[in-house]
Amino acid sequence: MDLSHEAQNELTRIAVKAGQILLQHGAESRLVEQTTQRIGIALGAQNIELSVSSDAIVITSLFAGRCVTTTRRCYDRGINMYMVCEVQRICVMLEKQLLDVKQVKDRLNRLQPLKYNRWLVVLMIGFSCASFSHFFGGDLPVYISTFFASASAMILRQELAHRQHNPFVNFAASAFLATSIASIGVFYNFGEKPQIAMAACVLLLVPGFPLINAVSDMLKGHINTGIARWVFATLLTISVSIGIVASMAVTGVAAWII
Repeated sequence: MDLSHEAQNELTRIAVKAGQILLQHGAESRLVEQTTQRIGIALGAQNIELSVSSDAIVITSLFAGRCVTTTRRCYDRGINMYMVCEVQRICVMLEKQLLDVKQVKDRLNRLQPLKYNRWLVVLMIGFSCASFSHFFGGDLPVYISTFFASASAMILRQELAHRQHNPFVNFAASAFLATSIASIGVFYNFGEKPQIAMAACVLLLVPGFPLINAVSDMLKGHINTGIARWVFATLLTISVSIGIVASMAVTGVAAWII
């Protein structure tokens, strides 16, 4: 198969676009690497070499001694497994020759994150954190206070994220609000163990996915990216802690004990 220089340029742009989408929406580095290589080879390249970092991707396509290299910045777009799955679906269809170059490019350009209704997310977050309070031994009043504290924190988190605020400020402010609302139950002795609500209402802010990706990256050889993601998740955790401590200092309620 002969591949012109223009065609090689095009396949390089398509491959790096796919890798960029994956990295921006929470895929682990190994998955970004494998999927990008599969797409590039399926489009006609002899080999694809790439370097993945926490905020950028560099890719080189090789064919008949020619090298075409490009790089893209990868700004965080939030975790969205729909986008990751769609890129993988395009990759599989391309390998089965169900799509051509133009169709792959069009599909990648048309991809838009699928998001749930924001009020449904708030409702489910409230129920999930409230359920944790029940597992920790809380009664119905504690369940109710946890629900409203965590749901309010989620609303604030969504609003701050929509306005492009710094994620560390976002998490600290959300933790402050959730803890402040839950501390009202402690102040007025709402339920048998109202302090449980203060612990359960901030569980929506645990950065579980970044921590999982960080460990996965380091175990699979992407040490630098894994460390970067680990540091980011750690800073988010510290921000949550600052919000909790600030709320306790303001309200004077320091009963975060299960």
